[in-house]
Formats: sequence, structure tokens, C-alpha cells
Amino acid sequence: MTAAPLATRRSDLWTRLLPIAALFLAGWAVRTPLASAHPLAAGLLFLWIASDSRLLSLIVRAPRRRPAPRQIVAGLALAVFAVLVAAPPVVRGGLLRLPMLAGAMAIVLVVHLGWGARAAWGRFRTAAEARWIAALSELLPPPLVRLAAAELRLLHLGLFRWGAAPDVPAGCQSFAYHRHLTPMAVTLLALQAIEVAIHHLLLAHWSALAAYVLFVLSDVGLIYMIALIKSFRLYPVLLTPEGVRVRAGLLIDRFVPYNAIARIETSFDSALVKDKATLNAGLLAWPNLVLRLHEPLPGRRPRSAIAFRLDDPEPFVRALRWRLDSHRA
Repeated sequence: MTAAPLATRRSDLWTRLLPIAALFLAGWAVRTPLASAHPLAAGLLFLWIASDSRLLSLIVRAPRRRPAPRQIVAGLALAVFAVLVAAPPVVRGGLLRLPMLAGAMAIVLVVHLGWGARAAWGRFRTAAEARWIAALSELLPPPLVRLAAAELRLLHLGLFRWGAAPDVPAGCQSFAYHRHLTPMAVTLLALQAIEVAIHHLLLAHWSALAAYVLFVLSDVGLIYMIALIKSFRLYPVLLTPEGVRVRAGLLIDRFVPYNAIARIETSFDSALVKDKATLNAGLLAWPNLVLRLHEPLPGRRPRSAIAFRLDDPEPFVRALRWRLDSHRA
């Protein structure tokens, strides 16, 4: 990994975090007694900081080209929405008492929604997959849409899909690893449920509100844990026509082309597994297979080997060696 891409990623991270930090600080400032005494000035300052931080973020992230008009409108609409939602009633009322300012904010929101709805309809009709995510990304910030979609997928997996068939695309061979993993994960889930119940009872004597908050958060955590346990069976390791797809439930999903595999090993020492260049996908158990690679896989951390564990490794080894010989022939 070179220094330039790392510096670029850090710079991109700062350009995302700083506007959010500025918005939070401005939201805190408009709740002070001074802001309550001067609601119009506080509201205008809050609106200016929200708009300026969003537009500066667009400029910094694309320094060699001007932001598109639609990006500018979307940034202003996001700033207006954030101010209207986050500002306290007295500050919000001070802004809305100015007819021209209220009209301008309404126009920005309407233009963004109309422009975005047209683009969203086009993305919904043309997108090959994930149509709703593609469409909503035209109206809302794409990272927020992706996060919400991921959360909904987790909740759906945890609450539903009982007894569903494993995710095995056509032309692929699947190899299970959940038989050794699920009992240990279920034990951890039971311990987590007992711990949550005890903490809830103890916290209820101190604060009912805190107990309710913990109850909601713990229930969501339990659903996520159930989703993770179910994903071990639903997402097995695959031999695809192009390569090996090493999966560990919802946590790991790495694709390795056959031409990148140097050899497969069933006997290895602990130093290899603990090496930083090895991706250890053997959760809660010692791996029984290692894929040695010709070159490190691209990514945030270069990986020259992948260790994982299967319930029955021998059929996988035979099938993989046959496929490697077929691709090298």
C-alpha cells in the first residue's frame, strides 16, 4: 500500500467528518441562552454554517471540477432540512417569520425533491439490481441510504428467513462451516441475553428511562446476533467458475481468483495464521485450511494468505485442486 492512496483516504475522511462536526457544534450553539435571546441571528448563523460546510465539502472533494448544479441544490437542501429539524423551536420560528427567507428555503427543498424524483425514477427503471437503493440515493445522501439498507437487511435476516436455503448461485459449489460455529455462537447469544436481563433489572431501580433505552438497544443487539448466527449457514464458502469466495457469515466476504492461488495447505503453524498478512476467517475456531496467494490481494490491508475453517475440508480440497489444475492446463 503506497502512501499516496492512504493520504487520499485520510483526506477524504476528514472532508466527510469536519462538516458533520461543524453542524453538531452549530446545533449545540443555537441551544445556548445567547441564541435564545437572539433567535433570528442564531438561526441565520446556523443556516450559513450548515450551507457553507456542505458546499465547501463538495468543492474540496472535487478540487479539479466545479460541483454540478444539482449537487449544489442537494447540498443546500440538506442544509435547510438539517436546520429545520435540528434548530430549537424559538430559532426555527425566528427563521420562518421572514417570508422571503422561508420562501427561499421552500423553493430549495421543492427544486431538490422535484429534480431528485425525476432522477430517482430514471434510476429505478434502469438499475439492474438494488433499484430502491439507487433511486433513494438520488433524494437522500447515498451513505445514509446504504447504511439504512444494511440495517434493514440485518433486521430482516434476524427476524425472518427462518429455514431459508443457503445463498448458492448457479454453477457454484458450497461448503459449510456453520456446524462447528453455530453452537458456540448460540452459547454466546444465551449469555448475552442473561446479561442484558440482569442489567435491565438493576438499571430499572435507578432510572426507568435508561432501562427502556437499554431494552431497545439490547433487543436490537440480540436481533443482530441472531442474524449473524443465521448468516453462517446462509453464506457458505463457494467455489465459483472464476474463483474461491471465502465467507464468514456477514463478517467476511472475499473473492480470490483461481489464478491468484499458489497452493492450498492443510498443515501449517500458528505463525502463519497470526501473521498480519494472513486473513483469518476461522471464527471462534482454529483454521484447518490456508490459501497461499501468488501476490497480495488489493485492499486496505494486503493479504498474501487466507485461513479459514470448514466442517468437512476434504471435498473442498479435492474440488479446488481439480479446478486449479483445470485452469493451469
